[in-house]
Amino acid sequence: MNIRIIFILTCIFLNVSPLSSDAFQIYSYAKDETVIGSLKTHTIKGDESLIEIARKFGIGYNEIVDANPGLDPFVPGEGKEINIPTTWILPDLPSYDGLVINIAEMRLYYFSKHSGSVVRTFPIGIGSEGNETPVGKFKIIEKIVNPSWSVPESIRKERPELPRVVPPGPENPLGTHALRLSLGSVLIHGTNRPYAVGRRASHGCIRMYPEDIPKLFQAVSKGTKVTIIQQPVKVGTLNSRIYLEVHKDQALQINYFDETVTLLRKLLKVYNIYDTIDKEKMLTVLREKRGMPVDISK
Repeated sequence: MNIRIIFILTCIFLNVSPLSSDAFQIYSYAKDETVIGSLKTHTIKGDESLIEIARKFGIGYNEIVDANPGLDPFVPGEGKEINIPTTWILPDLPSYDGLVINIAEMRLYYFSKHSGSVVRTFPIGIGSEGNETPVGKFKIIEKIVNPSWSVPESIRKERPELPRVVPPGPENPLGTHALRLSLGSVLIHGTNRPYAVGRRASHGCIRMYPEDIPKLFQAVSKGTKVTIIQQPVKVGTLNSRIYLEVHKDQALQINYFDETVTLLRKLLKVYNIYDTIDKEKMLTVLREKRGMPVDISK
């Protein structure tokens, strides 16, 4: 096996981060300015992998891979310039309050009503096929430091070698902190497998990087609202320009074009934008589905 891959896998399973994370940035927004962050680029140095770089910049595996199609996630190639998609369109909701989790893009947004029009955002991992993370409106009912993991019977059937309870520590898949939702069985928690952030890999819970969960844990309180949605298509505005962001989501059987038109019509009720949209740009974004906001204005 390639020595570089061995190193990466060692970091993964020992929960060692080869790079420090730049996540937990705070962004301001307005009713007519719903695109946050900015696109960055990075030149691959030495044996860097996309997995390491994603974690450093506070994005998930899905985001960096979709933004750089055709590159090997483990060995992208020294000297190549890659996209760092640290820009997002806010989800389409009547109002912003508490945690908003968009399963389709595998990203969590935290809106604090005490901090004005600002938002913090984190990459997440979600439920695998057959163990989908539920959508709906919930709230945080419990905050747990150093949680024990009571292994569900469904998982013990798959892995009978597991004990009934895994104590806190490096082998605990819940990491150092957990937030229990009012659904009961669903947690927002850390992980001892950070490579799962940006993937469909859990049994329904929401995973965060080990360095991110303590920050969110400290910021939220019991009773905080949690809204979980499925929005693979988002439309936003910035400086009177129209942006479109499209994510691949095999779990949803939708017509991406119809979804885009529906969202654009919402904007038409507020802004006179129809003649400002470049239809060819829009179709290109829908076809490529690279998960980044793209200016589709003329």
